[in-house]
Amino acid sequence: MSRESIRREIDDVGDIENAEHSIIATGAQAAAARESLEDYTLRFAPRSYRKWGPGVVAISALGGIAYLADFAIGANVGIANGTGNALLGIGFFAIVIVLTGYPLAYYAARYNIDLDLITRGSGFGYYGSVLTNVIFASFTFIFFALEGSIMAQGLNLGLHIPLWLGYLLSSVLIIPLVIYGMNTLAKLQVWTTPLWLIMMVLPFAYLVIKHPDAIGDFFAFSGMDTATGEPLNKGVSFAGTMLAAGVCLSLIAQIAEQIDYLRFMPPRTPENNRKWWIATLTAGPGWVFFGAIKQVVGLFLAVYLIGISVDNAGIANQPVHQFVEIYEDFLPHWLALTLAVILVVISQIKINVTNAYSGSLAWTNAFTRVTKTYPGRLVFLFFNVAIAIVLMEANMFSFLNNLLNFYANCGIAWVAVVASDIAINKYLLGISPKQPEFRRGMIYNVNPVGFGSLIVSAGASILVFFHVFGDTIQPYSPLVALVLALVLPPILAIATKGKYYLRRTDDGIDIPMHDEHGNPTDARLTCCVTGIDFERPDMIASAVPGPNGEKQYISSLALSCDKSGEHVLPAQK
Repeated sequence: MSRESIRREIDDVGDIENAEHSIIATGAQAAAARESLEDYTLRFAPRSYRKWGPGVVAISALGGIAYLADFAIGANVGIANGTGNALLGIGFFAIVIVLTGYPLAYYAARYNIDLDLITRGSGFGYYGSVLTNVIFASFTFIFFALEGSIMAQGLNLGLHIPLWLGYLLSSVLIIPLVIYGMNTLAKLQVWTTPLWLIMMVLPFAYLVIKHPDAIGDFFAFSGMDTATGEPLNKGVSFAGTMLAAGVCLSLIAQIAEQIDYLRFMPPRTPENNRKWWIATLTAGPGWVFFGAIKQVVGLFLAVYLIGISVDNAGIANQPVHQFVEIYEDFLPHWLALTLAVILVVISQIKINVTNAYSGSLAWTNAFTRVTKTYPGRLVFLFFNVAIAIVLMEANMFSFLNNLLNFYANCGIAWVAVVASDIAINKYLLGISPKQPEFRRGMIYNVNPVGFGSLIVSAGASILVFFHVFGDTIQPYSPLVALVLALVLPPILAIATKGKYYLRRTDDGIDIPMHDEHGNPTDARLTCCVTGIDFERPDMIASAVPGPNGEKQYISSLALSCDKSGEHVLPAQK
């Protein structure tokens, strides 16, 4: 696909956005509907908006993984545990991401809903998934802070900007780019990805070719105490592998950010079936192959820096220093430093616009559902960025491994529970409904299958992480979270006989939900509250009849803001 055709597809979406924003409605729910038409913050992404081809969606989604945190993570786990344990841990991490990410990515692309909406109908319930929104929002501000710290290090090294000011600048710079939503983000990712690839891949290839002996040093590296510069001589062990995997698995929630793009996939048809699958698998669980490669490269560069001088141990985990060293191998210092800073800035902007965007959606989802008030996504954009700034100012690099290891327990529990419900409860056991359901009134407020599994698996693994059950089992806390999260959903689904999945089986609408190819239909109905037309999958019958006793319909967004609950359909016996 040519760049010109990509540009035309994105511009077409902009025309649709402008048309939809021209609709005028009144009331609190109408205001929420108008503001979220471009972002589809709380609801299904309609076919009328999804005008990108599979290739554009995939490029946009993969553009978000340009972050340099992988380099820092790979360096950290390798320095602490040695190359052998790090490589095995990264491999374990990649396998887990692929297996858990596939069912989630498929549901997002097939049914055009984000991970929050998938979670609601996959064992958590309407309010139960609020907890997972908080987990995901935490992921976005942790990694926003990590990426912002890396950018601030680059600005400090290249322009001598104080770190505290660099933290502030790297955060504030992102806000205007995120305000305009997905249309702007797609353009940014598409146009910056080629430059990013050239600046990152070619210099590293040159380094390996010129210094082949560095490969042997890399595999022989057994860890180092960065405080003393003394080698640790860590041998390969299961405990060491799991400690490395635990840090890497903090990235498991990245699939939710991939899904924020994948939900805009076009309908799957016989004509685009092959491209659709390639895009879904590559941009969904496939992101981990790029991430794992970056982690290995980050460790390689750290070992290379330490090999040059033990004094580099303190900065070997900082990507900006890693790339300055690469560039200096064939460029003058001033140019090497300039290119390294440019690479860092491009990389951090590419990922942090996604972190800020996805985080604002997660907070908005949680707040609106609990309070039935839509304050606007921009409120939580500023909120999320503010938390990230606090983390940066607290020098999160000094406790990065512990922070990521702790978060991994929560992230693994959430993602693995949802993946287990889809793969086992929906398809293997047939207890959970295969068609995802997220609308208020159609599902129970809380489903103990997913919600209970998350509480137990995350809670148990956190206790293990804090040595409650002894030092011997402590390195295996991510494994505890993973195993419990996979086995508990089918156990609880069988125990409850699946009775808490659906509150109703009939949404009161006679129009079929899907077209002849199994895609969500584009038939439109008018919302009785906002007066705006929405597509059928986003609608439900209202419990309030019209002026003449006729049946009325209400959008899922308007229903989520219905404080009285008068529009919510009664439960079916």
